[in-house]
Amino acid sequence: MPVSASYRPDPAFAALAPEHADVVAPARFPRHQLRFRNQRWAEEIGLGELDAGEWEAAFARFEPLPGNLAAPLALRYHGVQFGSYNAGLGDGRGFLYAQLRDRAGRLLDLGTKGSGQTPYSRGFDGRLTLQGGVREILAAELLEALGVPTCKILSLYETGEPLRRTDEPSPTRSSVLVRLGHSHVRIGSFQRLAHLGDTAGLRALVDFCAAHYVPRVDDAVADPALRLMASVTAASAELCAGWTAAGFVHGVLNSDNLNVTGESFDYGPWRSLPHFDPDFVAAYFDETGHYAFGRQPAAVLRNLRHLAEALAPISDGGELVAILREFPGAYAAARVAAVLDRLGVGAEGPELDGELVDEILTFAGRTRIAWDQLWFDLRGGPARIDRALAGPNRAVYDSEAFAFLRALLEPYRPRPGAIDHPLWRRAAPPSLVIENVRAIWDAIAERDDWGPLEAAVADLRELGLALHGRHPIPADDARGAAPAA
Repeated sequence: MPVSASYRPDPAFAALAPEHADVVAPARFPRHQLRFRNQRWAEEIGLGELDAGEWEAAFARFEPLPGNLAAPLALRYHGVQFGSYNAGLGDGRGFLYAQLRDRAGRLLDLGTKGSGQTPYSRGFDGRLTLQGGVREILAAELLEALGVPTCKILSLYETGEPLRRTDEPSPTRSSVLVRLGHSHVRIGSFQRLAHLGDTAGLRALVDFCAAHYVPRVDDAVADPALRLMASVTAASAELCAGWTAAGFVHGVLNSDNLNVTGESFDYGPWRSLPHFDPDFVAAYFDETGHYAFGRQPAAVLRNLRHLAEALAPISDGGELVAILREFPGAYAAARVAAVLDRLGVGAEGPELDGELVDEILTFAGRTRIAWDQLWFDLRGGPARIDRALAGPNRAVYDSEAFAFLRALLEPYRPRPGAIDHPLWRRAAPPSLVIENVRAIWDAIAERDDWGPLEAAVADLRELGLALHGRHPIPADDARGAAPAA
């Protein structure tokens, strides 16, 4: 297989596998029709030179990559789901397929979804609907464009099996996807070991994560569990703040859906905010609003508490709690940074910046202006207010409701290049509110027309360039740890 010189296999998890994962076999599918290939990310990890047949062998048949895992591994974990502990979890329709190093030397995982049954499938078919695969692509591309830590969807194949589902018209089309992420290890991975009383296994997993995923910092903390807890807390605060500025509602923030590197993944019933609403929910089955948009910080904090409880048998409980208490302040600071980044303006000062963020959300709630349009109109701060006043939302901005926010924006100036991209001269930004997502899927379902999906991906990548002046790549991401010299 013609991998490039930048391909650096490192199947590090194999050493833990006997106690933390099960060797599994991938499903055999009647059809392999490539629907999405992320060439940009394939090139970043040394797999961009694979031809069509080699890509299919890797990401539809899951033949081992050179020097990598000899067989897929279904990871074991538990989780708290909507407030209830579930010990019957684990990788039920996916597995860890391969591990490799990026250009910065950090460990990356290639994981799957829809790749067949495992010991943790709980009677389900282990498959992924094609609509689910399309939604995963859109979520990952959206968050990447907005600068939110996220997995990347590397590949999607349609697999030719009619699936029966209760939440989609059935039979529906099937697929298998491969995602690229910084870690397959979840908070629920530690909960399982604590639940079983396996302190040796818990220490082994903590040591593995501390070695591979915790950034190397100059401090005096020798306890790897405390270092891990601090790292996960800080990264999770940044992730949650990113969701807030993006207006992204994950939908199912169970403890098995948060990993140790603070990277968003596993996009099921996600939604983009149509307008600011703290009570907005993504999942139709979340009848109590357990994971509503405004409750996501509390949900993340609960999961961090579960991590602290799981680590307590091998570490100092008081120190773990002290780290946990840093989350609210870390989230508040990260929320300010995420908002200023989306506005494309420089910071003025802690008090003014925090007041600006609060007032933007207050204004958004009062006016119910479209969420994505609001950030588009305010990009660059006062430098584009006159344009907003002349646009389709002029009545919203030429109002008393906007007066105080406009005064708060006045001291801010655009960062260099923040409003230079041609995208900022459009009338409206790219948006993935549910109506747009449904239209993309309807084109596929009704006419097998993949043009709208391709156009949406291209538009989101333009948004990423407009926001950040570049496509984010692994070397630009500070999370994760490089291997020891």
